[in-house]
Amino acid sequence: MTRRARRAGQVLVTLLLAVTVAGCANGGPGRDGAAATGTDVEQVSGSETVPEAEATTDPPPAVQGLGVRPTPSATPSRTPSRKPGPRKTPKPPTETKLPPPPPKAPASCTKPRYEGTQASRAQVKQALTEAAGRVYWPSSAPSIRVPVDLVKATAWQESGWQSNIIACDGGVGLMQVMPDTADFVNQRFDQSYDIDAYRDNATLGANYLAWLIKYIGDAFFDGAYGVSAADCTTELNSCLLNAVISAYNFGPGAVVTDDGLKIPNPQYVRNVRALMTECECLQF
Repeated sequence: MTRRARRAGQVLVTLLLAVTVAGCANGGPGRDGAAATGTDVEQVSGSETVPEAEATTDPPPAVQGLGVRPTPSATPSRTPSRKPGPRKTPKPPTETKLPPPPPKAPASCTKPRYEGTQASRAQVKQALTEAAGRVYWPSSAPSIRVPVDLVKATAWQESGWQSNIIACDGGVGLMQVMPDTADFVNQRFDQSYDIDAYRDNATLGANYLAWLIKYIGDAFFDGAYGVSAADCTTELNSCLLNAVISAYNFGPGAVVTDDGLKIPNPQYVRNVRALMTECECLQF
């Protein structure tokens, strides 16, 4: 190669290097290369913007404005399945004449007595089932039904399904109906049930339960006559079912009071409630 040729080649190489350096300075494809060699992006851009690595960690203002996510409640609210409880005070009574409270047993009486022939368990079961199936308020409250398990459990609690038993306090038969209560039911419903006949005795007891359902339902539950155990809570005075059971034993005057719905005989109520699901009589 001649000297002139070598000089021309040197000039060409110099021009090529100048073009390459100019391309890097203008932020072309060589920018990544500059970052790889340790050149700060902020210095290359020539501005004071926040580096990309830091900008991705700060939430935008809209997200900041949402605040902290609420913590789920430990006891979330839900719509209760049970019906509202009783009124604090009773409505004016729809009936002014009430059956008299049960009398106390004389101290001289220590055990019940038996009169006549005792009905078989099959006969008793049929009588109690038929009594529970009647409609006792066909005109004013045809929706009232007396659950058959309530009738059976009450009869078991009261008499052990003994149809010919007479207690010291005067209670008669399967449902231990008091003579005064039998008179009240017969007069109120224009009937002539015989307290000593086991079928009529079962009907008297169930009829009295139906009357209690309506009387207490009107007074405290605004005419709602459901006597489902599902409506009850651990508070004994929370539902119509417990009130009816209590009044059957102690009389409605001890349960329907001006101070609210009272349960003066909690153990009796618990016994009957347990018998409604656990009584051996349910298997007869």
